[in-house]
Amino acid sequence: MDPISIILWPIKWVIELLLVAFHAMWSAFGLDPAAGLTWVLSIVGLVIVVRAALIPIFVRQIKSQRRMLEVAPQLKKIQDKYKGKRDQFSREAMSRETMELYRKTGTNPLSSCLPLLLQMPIFFGLFSVLNDAQNSKVGVGFLNENLARQFGDATLFGVAPLHDTFVGTSSWEVRVVAVVMIVLMTASQFITQLQIVSKNMAPEAKNSPMFRQQRILLYILPLVFAVSGVSFPLGVMFYWLTSNFWTMGQQFLVIRNMPTPGSDAAKAREARLAKKGKLPKGETTEAEVIVAPKPAQRQQPVGKNRAKKSGAKK
Repeated sequence: MDPISIILWPIKWVIELLLVAFHAMWSAFGLDPAAGLTWVLSIVGLVIVVRAALIPIFVRQIKSQRRMLEVAPQLKKIQDKYKGKRDQFSREAMSRETMELYRKTGTNPLSSCLPLLLQMPIFFGLFSVLNDAQNSKVGVGFLNENLARQFGDATLFGVAPLHDTFVGTSSWEVRVVAVVMIVLMTASQFITQLQIVSKNMAPEAKNSPMFRQQRILLYILPLVFAVSGVSFPLGVMFYWLTSNFWTMGQQFLVIRNMPTPGSDAAKAREARLAKKGKLPKGETTEAEVIVAPKPAQRQQPVGKNRAKKSGAKK
């Protein structure tokens, strides 16, 4: 057994457990055990369990992003300090000071990628399970010969086998389903990143390396899905599409209810709370701060004689 198989073995075991458990549940509800819809719903159940388990990681990610926002001004000072200096000594000093700042503040610029990275072994595990099922190969745990054959032969809408890929089939039905799913995967990923970049970043953060990383991810991740999606089995794409929808909804709720301080989303939340009269005491919306009038200086009335004297002096 190769090293990758050894790493994926426990992941595949858990995936098979969840798939078979949800498959048994949907079958008990009267769905056809061999139908593609039953297996797709089982994959959706797998996503819900996995993403629910990742919620603590997501909360840590939000907290880390908050800390990154707090250190953004200090990062800007370090960048300004070495601005225009391209010699090796300056680059090393800048890198050393940046890493020291991350260490002292407990921040990590790569924390936003952590949930995605943690899902990758599950993604490859599911890919491996589907690939084995395609060949009616018995799984490592709960996916016995009968279930493996059902999974491998399951078709969506009766025309699109879950193990088929866009590049590995001559069926136009499979290709239509694959293209629709690739478009949805790409769009959902782009919208999720766009929510962060356009609404949930404070002005200070937009001058930091974190903002540049988010801007890169805004275009890179959807492009990855668009290019690599043509080789994904439909079953794997259902997992990733459902996971993207979960992320998009989760991100929307976080931005709406726990926005980054100073961001456009935070201002919108303050405006909503103020409109409902629920803004906590001591807090004011930015609009109220801007339009607060300054007290006008009172001018003393000038008598006629004093006015004439003043005119004569001129």
